Amino acid sequence: MSKAKLTVKIENVVASATLKHGIKLNAVVKAFPNAEYRPKRFPGLVFRLKKPRTSTLIFSSGKMICTGARSEKEAERALRRLVRVLKEGGILIVGKSEIKIVNIVASANLGGSVDLLEFYESERGMGGRIIYEPEQFPGLIYRMEDPRAVILLFSNGKMVCTGARKGEDVHFAVKKLYQRLEDKNLVRYE
Repeated sequence: MSKAKLTVKIENVVASATLKHGIKLNAVVKAFPNAEYRPKRFPGLVFRLKKPRTSTLIFSSGKMICTGARSEKEAERALRRLVRVLKEGGILIVGKSEIKIVNIVASANLGGSVDLLEFYESERGMGGRIIYEPEQFPGLIYRMEDPRAVILLFSNGKMVCTGARKGEDVHFAVKKLYQRLEDKNLVRYE
C-alpha cells in the first residue's frame, strides 16, 4: 500500500466586476458583432475573450460575471482586459470597476478509494454539514466552515471543491479533509 500524491487542480474561477454606472448592451453588440445578446431569452450579453480564454456576462446594470479563468489573477486580468476592449470599441466606461472573486471550483484526487459510508458514520456529529444519500447522489457532501468551502467526495477518491474565494483556501480545505480521512485510516491505496 503506497500513498499516492494528493493532486489539486483549479478548474474554474468566477469573478465579478461592477461598473459605477449602467451600460448600453445594444451599443456593445453594434461595436462587437461576435457578442451574443438575446434579450428575450436572457437579460445579459455574453462576451468571449480568446486571451485569457474566458466568457463574461455583461448586464445593463454594469455588473459583469467572468467564468473560465484558471486562476484568480487570470480572472482579474480578463475583466480588466474586457473593460479596456470595450473602451477601445467606443463603449463609455467611467472610472475603475470593483473586481471580486466570487467562487473557485477545483478538482482533487486522493490517489486511493474511500469508504464513504464509514466516513459518514464517523462524522455524524456534524449535523447537516455532512450529507450522504447514495440513492440520491453518489458522492458525500462535506460543508467545511474553516475555510468556507463545500467538497463533494466520491468513493474513488476524487473530489470537487467549490465555494472558496481564494486559491489557498481551496488547497487548505482539500488537505484538511484529506488529513481527516488519513487520521481515520479511511483512504485505501492500491
